This record gives sequence, structure tokens and C-alpha cells, in this order.
Amino acid sequence: MNKMMSNKKAIAIFILPTFLIFSMVILVTIVSSGVISLLDWNGMGEAKFVGIKNYQALLHDKVFRSAIGNSFVFLACTLILQLPTAVILAVLIADCVRGEKLYRTIYFIPVIIMTSVTGQLWMKLYDPLIGLVNQFLGAVHLEQLQRNWLFDKKTVMIAATLPSVWQWMGYHMLIVFFAIHSDKEIYEAAQIDGAGRFRLAWNITMPNIMPMLKVSVTFMVVGSMKAFDLIYILTEGGPVHASEVPTITMYKTIFSKYHYGPGSAMAMVIVGICLFYALVVNRLFKKAEERLE
Repeated sequence: MNKMMSNKKAIAIFILPTFLIFSMVILVTIVSSGVISLLDWNGMGEAKFVGIKNYQALLHDKVFRSAIGNSFVFLACTLILQLPTAVILAVLIADCVRGEKLYRTIYFIPVIIMTSVTGQLWMKLYDPLIGLVNQFLGAVHLEQLQRNWLFDKKTVMIAATLPSVWQWMGYHMLIVFFAIHSDKEIYEAAQIDGAGRFRLAWNITMPNIMPMLKVSVTFMVVGSMKAFDLIYILTEGGPVHASEVPTITMYKTIFSKYHYGPGSAMAMVIVGICLFYALVVNRLFKKAEERLE
């Protein structure tokens, strides 16, 4: 095995097929989108080269700027609600809880449910007349808080984000859980040496889960820019663009208005922001890991 891993030619041969597929699916798509973003084209007729005018137009596009702002709300909700809850659940389940496998399965179920089903489920929960949310508020005598959650501009973005938080919480919980569970012998040895809960958490749990936390946070921050299907099912970006995120704006621009140039420019901006987020997360976690060492 070691001899094979030291053979650079063998490694290159095995990597080549995957690299070619990756290049065709990802790199070619990004490059083609970049080229189209420089054109004025409706997808059918003659294309006209306009340079960076499509990008300049985005700077003055209030809908797209609002969509970027909505993605920040989405990101804030996932980081504030999803990540801490996932970590807490992972720690509790990993702490020798009875029925560990059952809890892991229950919390992971939302991940495998089809997004369309999840969207329909939460639409019923938010229903202003028969939805459980308003029914519960009425039962605890908080009728003044009852509203049409998906049609109120003040609440729609958070209401559209919560289903995604619920859907993917189990996924991130499982990532952190296996990071904690991978070195169970270390915990047992530390407990024998007299380490308390705080020392275990700071010196063992945190360093162990830090790489997986970086993976989870990267998925969350990149996912905030890629969010589309669940929000589109719930609101289609409404009311009046109040829950519209960049991918929905891009989709409507390309497939409803047939403005392929501006839509592709939006796609390139989304890719650029995702790369920027990934680099920032990597830099922040690198500093955090250095402090823990």
C-alpha cells in the first residue's frame, strides 16, 4: 500500500478520471457561465458582447442587493440556531445516552425527507387558520402574535429559513457526533487520570471536533448563498421579494425573463461569494486551532 501511495504516476492515473469528470461538470460550467455573463443574450437569438455591463447593472439592481441581504439573514439563522443545537445534541447523545442509535436516526430523518415534502409540511404548520404555530399561540393566549407568517414581510424570511434549519440540523449533529465518538478511548483515559468535564471539553472535545466544525460551518455559509428549493416551494421569493435569495433572483432572471447575461453574472457573483466565504472560514478556524494548541 505504501509503495503504491509513493508512486506518483499511479496516483495521477487513478485521479485523472475523477478530475476529468469534475472539470466537465464544474469547471466547464463555471467558465461557460462567465462567458455568457459578458453577453446580452436571450438564449435563442444572436448574442451581443457587452463586457462588464451586466456586472455594473447588478450594483444598481435593488432586487439582487435585497436578495444578498436575505442570504445574510439565512446565514445568521443557521449559525445561531442550527450549529449550537447540533453541537449540543451531538455532545448529549455521545455522552453514553441510552438509545443512542434511535436518537441519531430520529434526528437524521428530516435530512432524508424530500424537500418538496418538507416544504408542504411547513406550509401547513404556518397556515394562518389551521396551522399549529398560530394554534399554539392561541392556546397560550398570545393571539396578538398570530399572523400569516409566509405573507408578512417582517417575518417571512425567518419563517422560510427555519424549515431549512430543522431539515439539516441532524446532518450537522451527525458530523459532530462522529468527531466526538471517534476517540472514545482518549476520554476514558483522561477520566481515569482525573480530568473533569471542563478539562475534557476544552482539551479533548474542542480539538477533536474543530475540523468537523469547520466542515459544518463551511457547508452552512456556502449553503446560505446556494439556498433555493425550500424557499422557492414556501414563498417563491415573495411577498414583494421579501424572501428572495440570490439563487431565486438568478433563476427568475434566466428562466422567466430570458436574460441570460445578467442571470449568468448573478451566478458568477454567487460563486465568488461562496469562495470568499470558504476562505474566510478556513482562515478563522486555522487561527482557532492554533489557539487550542
